[in-house]
Amino acid sequence: MTNVLLLVDVQNVYYTTRQAFSRNFDYNKFWSQATSGRQVVKAIAYAVDRRDRKQKEFQNILRAIGFEVKLKPFIQRSDGSAKGDWDVGITIDALEYAPEADVVVLVSGDGDFAILVDKLRVDKGKRVEVYGVESLTANALIEAASEYHPIAGDLLLG
Repeated sequence: MTNVLLLVDVQNVYYTTRQAFSRNFDYNKFWSQATSGRQVVKAIAYAVDRRDRKQKEFQNILRAIGFEVKLKPFIQRSDGSAKGDWDVGITIDALEYAPEADVVVLVSGDGDFAILVDKLRVDKGKRVEVYGVESLTANALIEAASEYHPIAGDLLLG
């Protein structure tokens, strides 16, 4: 059986699906699609912790699906901007858990991950599947992937 590692950039998929479709990502449908006929070695959803009830409920849903949820505190800067990305954490976990996986699935449109995806595919010999909103996914990331899955249609709620 094929071993799979799932890594989900929750903030990226939330904002891109909302911007492009005014809808939310269907994590259950994604799980079903990405894990079909595969053994999950690790599944991690990376999120920002704003400490509100609705967000805690969402995190519990992710856990019930099978994800480990990693949280980073939400930081509001004095200029009004915010910080809370998981790029380094996702990269470290990808490199740590990739040896156990045949396939690495990354859900993000962030072009910063193109280097990681290329490294996993070329240097580590992994199949890397990327899921992202097509109009908001960096071309470099799409090109680096072994396979690209546009988030649309049945991968959206509502």
